[in-house]
Amino acid sequence: MPDSPHPDERLVAPAQVADVLGISVDDVIALALEGQLRGVRVGTPPQWRIGEDSVTTYLDEQTEQTRRMALWRQSNAASFPELWGTGQVRRPD
Repeated sequence: MPDSPHPDERLVAPAQVADVLGISVDDVIALALEGQLRGVRVGTPPQWRIGEDSVTTYLDEQTEQTRRMALWRQSNAASFPELWGTGQVRRPD
């Protein structure tokens, strides 16, 4: 079950979050159901609202994950024997 947002947190519509993240509204709701975004269903009929702070946190986490993956790829590339001069170059450019 999605977490309730903090009492003073601003809630935004999933369509607004989808525009910011460049994904579909269904993907935003799926992120809320997975717990990656904080959201609640409010009103009658119930409609999703997403905590604005959770979007910022999600973007920060995605940025950090991307940064770590880039560093991992760099370290992987730097460990090729061809770069250290101790192996045969299989496909010279």
